[in-house]
Amino acid sequence: MAEPTGPIVEFLRGIGLVVREGEVPDDTFLPGVRIASGALVFDPQRLTWPGDLLHEAGHLAMTPAAARGALCDDLAGQEADAHAGEAEATAWAYAAIVALGLDASVLFHPGGYHGQSESLIATFGMGVYPGCRGLSESGMTLTGAAAREQGVPPYPHMQRWLRD
Repeated sequence: MAEPTGPIVEFLRGIGLVVREGEVPDDTFLPGVRIASGALVFDPQRLTWPGDLLHEAGHLAMTPAAARGALCDDLAGQEADAHAGEAEATAWAYAAIVALGLDASVLFHPGGYHGQSESLIATFGMGVYPGCRGLSESGMTLTGAAAREQGVPPYPHMQRWLRD
């Protein structure tokens, strides 16, 4: 499999997120990646798992635009939004993996998700999508009957990638 960092970064920039290379302290939650003032910052030399870029981007994307620029590593304030939590960020990142044509193991890698990566690969692979409801309620995707009624593909297809 080709190195996915380049296509991931290009995708994220293409949907309107600010992504830049920069210095990332050793004490960040994820190796080589952090959020600073609403931007995704990564150190290509320290980035262990490129899929972590997508998960963190999911947090940015699921945060309303007016609040996105204030987000930093601890994601303080994001908990106040009903649709900007871990489940939604994970569902968003999975949709991005599908859109990029990458294997789910890029996102659900052995070093993440509290040892549940294989379970998440199986869950999403069977069409069970934790967090998808929040994406739908945020107007970013459609599911089931709503997608059929509008004649559009359901999640993991996204109608839009960023919340207004």
